[in-house]
Amino acid sequence: MAQSARSVAGFWIIAAMLLASVASSAVPSPIYPVYAAEWHLTPLMLTGVFAIYVAGLLVSLLVAGRLSDHVGRKPVLVVGGLGVAVSLGLFAVADGVGALIVDRIVQGVSVGLLIGALGAALIDNSLERHPALAGVLNGVVPPIALATGALSSGALVEWGPAPEQLVYLVFGGLLVLMVLALVVVPERVVRRPGALRSLRPTISVPRSSRRLFRSVAGSLIASWALGGLFLSLVPSALGAVFGITNHFAAGALIAVVTGVGALTGLAIQRTDMRRAVLLGLVALVAGPVVTVAFVVAHSLPGLVVGSAIAGVGFGAGFQAPLRMLLATAAPTHRAGLLSTIYVVSYLAFGVPAVVGGLLEPAVGLVPVIAGYGAFIVLAAVVALVLQVTSKEAAAVEDRAADAVERTATGSVLVASAE
Repeated sequence: MAQSARSVAGFWIIAAMLLASVASSAVPSPIYPVYAAEWHLTPLMLTGVFAIYVAGLLVSLLVAGRLSDHVGRKPVLVVGGLGVAVSLGLFAVADGVGALIVDRIVQGVSVGLLIGALGAALIDNSLERHPALAGVLNGVVPPIALATGALSSGALVEWGPAPEQLVYLVFGGLLVLMVLALVVVPERVVRRPGALRSLRPTISVPRSSRRLFRSVAGSLIASWALGGLFLSLVPSALGAVFGITNHFAAGALIAVVTGVGALTGLAIQRTDMRRAVLLGLVALVAGPVVTVAFVVAHSLPGLVVGSAIAGVGFGAGFQAPLRMLLATAAPTHRAGLLSTIYVVSYLAFGVPAVVGGLLEPAVGLVPVIAGYGAFIVLAAVVALVLQVTSKEAAAVEDRAADAVERTATGSVLVASAE
């Protein structure tokens, strides 16, 4: 029987909500220079605001990452979506660093509540005619969303009215509409006991995914550490090193990395996933080297080239492991597994950026960017060596890659439950 129109509409509503919620997390970044000038904020204070967002998101993932596996996706999506909308409304009326901290806490907790449930709901509602699409969108939408949030924010701050309000109101309104549209989305999860027990902070990786998770964790860490570098420090180099103060330029530079990452995810759809991981790790070595070299050399075209190479690493280094892991998880473990993936990813995303922000006043921006880049290269090199030399990793990944191929990129259950 053909898939119902309601189910198809529900799939696209979930994809749009994933796009809007992740995009909202990148919206404040191009506005930080405005806040810094208006409220006399130091780089250390801005780093603190960034860190508090990551902390809120991680706590939410650890505590509520498995909740939708028990109570259903839609209740979690409603609460998380409204929470993000409230945080954006608070940003629009923020009047100092204290307000920014509160707003970022609310946003981090809400996005953390959403991303695991949204990713799982996307797979739950896979399109029958295009089952590959759910697995692909789970990897492609986050980088597209980061590019969308950064570009739209940079453009509205540079050329739009009310630069400290309009973009927040636009995205807040979109999220409210998405929450209302959830009435169309079918609920695929049957309520089961253990909701309160699931709130105990935990890292949840189903037994069927554990060996693969250990094998690809290095790729996840390197790719998201690179994302943290470009969202937290590299845009600052545009002003400090190249003298560019246009707010759209900062958003555009972020969009180069995340946009190329999204295109890479689309390009590797039909590529063997193990080869895609190796491609991502090679680019995660080359991208930071080229980027840092051209920052030191004060070459803006070179910085853009380095950012594009880094984008290949960000895309393949995250999306190939993600799709293999999803191919190994039963429906009742999907949200928990996705939340664990994002815990590891956001730790790699946030911790080095915070350390860099703490060191920047003492050693300077360019040395911090160089050190940050060296950390990413080291992580990628270690992961690459382990990939090439570990027979167990090769065997586990080959089986997962075969599962992705057989089941249209992991949109269908292929492994037994834990």
